[in-house]
Amino acid sequence: MRRLVDGFSNATVVAFGLAMTGFALLVAFETVSRKFLNVSLQGVDELGGYVLAVTSSLAFTLALVDRAHIRIDLFHLKLPRGLRAALNWLSAAMVAAFAGLLVYVGLIVVRETIDFGSTAPTPWATPLIWPQSLWLAALVIFLLFALGSFVAATRLLATGRIGELDQKLSPKAAEEEIEEELADLRRR
Repeated sequence: MRRLVDGFSNATVVAFGLAMTGFALLVAFETVSRKFLNVSLQGVDELGGYVLAVTSSLAFTLALVDRAHIRIDLFHLKLPRGLRAALNWLSAAMVAAFAGLLVYVGLIVVRETIDFGSTAPTPWATPLIWPQSLWLAALVIFLLFALGSFVAATRLLATGRIGELDQKLSPKAAEEEIEEELADLRRR
């Protein structure tokens, strides 16, 4: 399972890099061509919005897998292990619920786009079903990973494996982040 998650993370990071590099080159070309050739591609900002929507939605999943979602952990490490485990389980439940809400709202948006045949109010007049479908797919991926995390947390809690639950779902401690950075540095 870890190999699948790592493969997904690596593929997504490469896709992010390619999408953002391509978009940056397009913006640079657009800027130079407007300045010196008085020619505009008309719609680069529209494309940027689509890239941002899809990549940020996939970033939710990467943050979940990497335990990088922001959590206030000032007192977390000082709490008794049982209470920490309960809070970590609650956190997994709330992330899954939030992911479900995002998918629900995304489905409403896509359904309305289909019903009205919506297009972007730009020179490209992009049928919005295409970028919105990619956005919704990214949200569904987030929901699937969030549900997987919640189910795993529930199983660990139900079987009394509190230490493992704490290890897998607690926010990263500063020491753990430093160790990961040093390991990455050694790997390079």
